[in-house]
Formats: sequence, C-alpha cells, structure tokens
Amino acid sequence: MTRNRGNPDWRRPTSSCPALATEFELRVKQLQLTPEMYASSAELWTWCQQNKNRVYIPEWLLAEWGVTVDPTFSDAA
Repeated sequence: MTRNRGNPDWRRPTSSCPALATEFELRVKQLQLTPEMYASSAELWTWCQQNKNRVYIPEWLLAEWGVTVDPTFSDAA
C-alpha cells in the first residue's frame, strides 16, 4: 500500500479567524472615544505617552501629537 504524501487540503481556502483588538483599540473603547476625539483626549494622550514604546499606536496620531517612539527600546528585562 502506498502512502499519500503532502497536504490533501492545499487547494481549499483557509478558514478566517476574527482579528483581535489591539490594546490601543481596547483603551479607546474603554474611554468611549470616536476617531475624531482621539487627538483632543487628555486621558488617551497620557496613556499613549506611558505606552508608546510598548504597544501599537496609530502613526498619524503620534505625528499629530509630535510624539516620537524610541526604535531601539526593548521591554525585555
């Protein structure tokens, strides 16, 4: 008896899984902000300042606030 090799499902499309929310998106939802309110929120600005090197924050928002991210920062300690 010959052994079948390879993946028998290689032509079938993969099932998609739902995208998970980022920490930024979770924080925005918690603060009940709309995208138009992001730049004027003091609470969001403070959170972003504390987490700018650790989590994803949209680049357009960082640019609007003039916040720079340290590209060499490593949280592994």
